[in-house]
Amino acid sequence: MWAPPDPGPRAGGLEPADLGPDPLTALRAWLEAARASGEPQPEAMALATVTADGRPRARMVLLRELGPAGLTFFTSYASDKGWELRQRPLAAVVFHWPSLHRQVRCEGTVRRLTRALSRAYFDTRPHGSRVSAAISPQSRPVPDRAWLERESQAYAARHPDRVPLPADWGGFRLRPDRIEFWQGRRDRLHDRIRFSRRRGPRRMGALWSVERLGP
Repeated sequence: MWAPPDPGPRAGGLEPADLGPDPLTALRAWLEAARASGEPQPEAMALATVTADGRPRARMVLLRELGPAGLTFFTSYASDKGWELRQRPLAAVVFHWPSLHRQVRCEGTVRRLTRALSRAYFDTRPHGSRVSAAISPQSRPVPDRAWLERESQAYAARHPDRVPLPADWGGFRLRPDRIEFWQGRRDRLHDRIRFSRRRGPRRMGALWSVERLGP
């Protein structure tokens, strides 16, 4: 049976104090550390959704913005994940950075971004990526690869410069109510620190509760 490599002595311990009071700030610091470590796609995260009949689904997407309001990613609203998030606006994401022996899990509610915010991001994408977003019936069957290439070339010829924002494409923002930090340790005695958003009015600045979990 396959087993991940032992983290070894370089993997330090993790205490709640190491993360500070705000898990989103801590997530940003871990993301920056992953970039500095040479991880090939540190912004890649597994996005899990649930269908209307309760079937779980997961796929990889890219984090495009991280701020106090949450985690932002973009997709076709007509894709499977787009429909699932509209039917049940709940999601979970997982980051995994093997070289650092770290993972982060975030769970919470999801909202669509405004069209203005989606357009602002769309216009920063490479021309080819915008064309692909415009012509692709994401998650739907297509005749073959040649059809995709013909559609892409024809659309690019019609829009050599500015590509209009597709009506069914845009962003979602995940507002986490739980964020868990996982640090690999020797003998699988890993560190897991979970932040949970407090319900009700904020008192004395305590927005998050913190607890250690068994590995």
